[in-house]
Amino acid sequence: QVQLEESGGGLVQAGGSLRLSCAASGRAFSSYARGWFRQAPGKEREFVGAISWNGGSTYADSVKGRFSISRDNAKNTVSLQMNSLKPEDTAVYYCAASQYYSTLSSRYDYWGRGTQVTVSS
Repeated sequence: QVQLEESGGGLVQAGGSLRLSCAASGRAFSSYARGWFRQAPGKEREFVGAISWNGGSTYADSVKGRFSISRDNAKNTVSLQMNSLKPEDTAVYYCAASQYYSTLSSRYDYWGRGTQVTVSS
């Protein structure tokens, strides 16, 4: 059974940092793109960033320069380093995997259950 599991969420003050991790099991994702999405209360799920199988990355404008994605194919994990956090970053963060390097959630086949990130002002 393929599973993605996020960890590292929590409560942080504005300006602080958090590092989210996503561990995959059940299959190897070394040839897959890995993405991060988030969903705030009352809003649609939105793209945060993605990393290609060979390390290329892209980010939403709202997080560019503050967030960074990395991956460890040997450990089948991907991480999201979040710096200079803002209250508007508060959301449930989801990791996902796709055969396509895409910003579209519809392109992602595998999803985690999400981890809550709350940024207080």
